[in-house]
Amino acid sequence: MDKETFAKARARLEKTQKELAALLGVSLKAVQSYEQGWRSVPLHVERQMYFLLGNQRRKSPLNKRKDCWKEKKCKHKKECPAWEFQAGHLCWFLSGTQCECTAEKGWKDKMEICRNCEILSSLI
Repeated sequence: MDKETFAKARARLEKTQKELAALLGVSLKAVQSYEQGWRSVPLHVERQMYFLLGNQRRKSPLNKRKDCWKEKKCKHKKECPAWEFQAGHLCWFLSGTQCECTAEKGWKDKMEICRNCEILSSLI
């Protein structure tokens, strides 16, 4: 997650830097550093940001959750944890998902794929 995406996500969550720091369990200085680009956003913080965005109560009916198996017309959904737990909007969060060969990938490699997917990008 780059600094622009991080700042957009904070704005979408409608949190101050101090409020977001408390939610993420990091210091205010860390949040400021992520937004300024002085520090890269750690993967665990990125994951928490997307989780908060994915579970945010939306104010607009246009912001409906997207299920990955519908968006991607998945043929392997019955073997996928996203389908099993009805968490198609959180497919990027779950390990072992079937789409785009991410089942065998670690978190870092999976996120490289997921950052380019419409399910995750629709959160920001």
